[in-house]
Amino acid sequence: MSDFLLEIGTEEIPSRMIASATEELQRRIGELLTRERLSSTATVEAYASPRRIAVIARGLSASQPDVAEQLLGPATAHAFKDGQPTQAAAAFAKKVGVPLTELTTTTTAKGEYLGTNVVKKGKPALELLSELVPKEIAALYWAKNMYWRPGKPERFVRPVRWLVALLDEAIVPIEFGGITAGRISRGHRILSASPVSLASPAEYAEKLQAAHVLPSYSAREHKIRKALDAAVRTIPGARWREDKALLDTVVNLTEAPSVILGNFDREFLALPEEVLVTVMRDHQKYFAVEDASGKLAPHFLAVLNTVTDAEGEAIVRHGNERVLRARFNDARFFWNTDQKLSLKDRVAMLKSVTFQKELGSYYDKATRTQHLGSLISAAVSEFHPAHRPGVVYKAALMAKCDLTTELVKEFTELQGIIGGLYLVHQAERMDLPESSAAAIGQAIYDQYKPASMDDEVPRSLEGAVLAIADKADTIAGMFALGMIPSGSKDPFALRRAANGIVRTLIEHNIPLSLHRLMADALLQYKGSAAESHFTAVAAYESNAAAFFRERLEFYLRDARGFAYDVTNAVLASGADNVVDALTRAQAVAKVRGTEDFDAIAASVKRIKNILRQATEAGKWPVAGATIAQSADTEAESVLAAQTAALAASTAALCHQKQYDQALAALAAVRRPLDDFFDKVMVMVDDEATRSSRLCLLQTVAFTFQSIADFSEVVTERKAS
Repeated sequence: MSDFLLEIGTEEIPSRMIASATEELQRRIGELLTRERLSSTATVEAYASPRRIAVIARGLSASQPDVAEQLLGPATAHAFKDGQPTQAAAAFAKKVGVPLTELTTTTTAKGEYLGTNVVKKGKPALELLSELVPKEIAALYWAKNMYWRPGKPERFVRPVRWLVALLDEAIVPIEFGGITAGRISRGHRILSASPVSLASPAEYAEKLQAAHVLPSYSAREHKIRKALDAAVRTIPGARWREDKALLDTVVNLTEAPSVILGNFDREFLALPEEVLVTVMRDHQKYFAVEDASGKLAPHFLAVLNTVTDAEGEAIVRHGNERVLRARFNDARFFWNTDQKLSLKDRVAMLKSVTFQKELGSYYDKATRTQHLGSLISAAVSEFHPAHRPGVVYKAALMAKCDLTTELVKEFTELQGIIGGLYLVHQAERMDLPESSAAAIGQAIYDQYKPASMDDEVPRSLEGAVLAIADKADTIAGMFALGMIPSGSKDPFALRRAANGIVRTLIEHNIPLSLHRLMADALLQYKGSAAESHFTAVAAYESNAAAFFRERLEFYLRDARGFAYDVTNAVLASGADNVVDALTRAQAVAKVRGTEDFDAIAASVKRIKNILRQATEAGKWPVAGATIAQSADTEAESVLAAQTAALAASTAALCHQKQYDQALAALAAVRRPLDDFFDKVMVMVDDEATRSSRLCLLQTVAFTFQSIADFSEVVTERKAS
């Protein structure tokens, strides 16, 4: 068995793009090997650094296996006439390269045909890889890519500078971007000037390490973690603050990582931690250091892409400390400057800050969010009496005011956070009681949460309402303008906003109607200048409903792990109340796969098929159809009685959201339903009898439909 190495060497790749591209290359090469029958058991290992992405596939065959094929030609009746081969037979023999005398006849379901068995020789792996790998390289997806050769068609994230392609010791002559693959790789840009010659894939990791490149992501991460631990160990009781996103970034920014410990003046600790950490993490890629109590300490850790001696390390440390000091001084200056105006004083300034050119200013958005927040608060107060609508009202007015501050203009990552901090800091100037200021400030601080599926939702109920109102206003305006996400295009992050609404409603247990929410959100634009730009109002309701159903499906399936058929079944019975949908999904998931459930699901499928066929035949629905008071058969009578009782009890249980008990009660209809299908013919000639039985089946289906559409669930039992 053979090993295959492919390395694509480039200029430095943006760190955020490396992981997904490496995974895609790994997948593509694995699928290529399977598709071309070079291996069904090959393992594909991925490697990457800022200047390369690479894979090593192990366990390849030297060539494809030969394949025996049976080729069919013309029918025997057309192949011979009066016992002599016709022109059709001769043409077939020439096509397959077999003498006429060696052709055979084969009997198929369609008759007897002229044919032959041939062996298709497998192609060598070297030839296949040379031909097909460049197509896989060209097909790699990059969020942004570029042309770098004038007049040439290929694009890549950065210019390709070298290619390595080896099948064991042999070079695979792959060509991409004007570069032909060889066996020469490159080491660290500064620490290793000599080219790296590879005799075989087995040498890859070892030779690169000798050239000061750790090609394995996990190896670099491990080395960085150990170096961070070692550096911070010199400070008693201190530890570096875990930050997975930052760690991923620095791993993909380095090839030969090392760590230095730096310090900053303790006086800067007077600034909020959020400001200091943002400057260190987002602007300088430094790790924060905290003391034993978890408070920020006046130190930082920088990950370098080089190795230095003690003298060089001191110079680098001094340079990093000087840069950080300047950034902290900027932040302190902006903080102090911003205190000249309170957030309340900044509300009018929002009139000159554009939210979206057709939707107006952030002042317009603030007033819409205020009114929408009040409507949401009124609904929320029914379920959560301790909710404080006044906090939402005040927070909504000032939520975007920090966009006018110097600190947010310089550090945009802090929007929302700075507003929350300023509100609390300026509470006395704005005559706000301490408790009210804390609640309003926290709501403003959390307004953009959750920023991702891994992020936390707003901490307070008031913060949740503000976040929902803000996101719903954005979605409503964009949908009314016709700016609906399509494919991978979502420039205004509307999917993320909708995901946030779904998660916030569920995690704060707010059983709010999405239809009502989005209708109220659109209503806030009534009479505004923005309304004159709306071009998609007619389809707004259906578009919004479909959009949120898709987001709820994503949440249930991908975030909560429900099976696709359970998700489909639950959403088919309603996707307007996300809290209710989750509760129903949990109940259905518990009984899915049980004998009674599978039997009922199969019967519901059968019912829907019967009703569909009756509808297509023009025999259903029938105006005024009811279930007959006296049935012709005992099975029909028992099912009717059982269904009537269950419909009432199930409705009461569903109203109380007791879906587990409702499903347990519905299981009792299994035997009567099986009996009915065994003993009763539904589609009889007599219209009154037929209509009564169809009405009974529809009632059964509706009774189950209040929880889920069980016909969507995959079962072992087949429906008729």
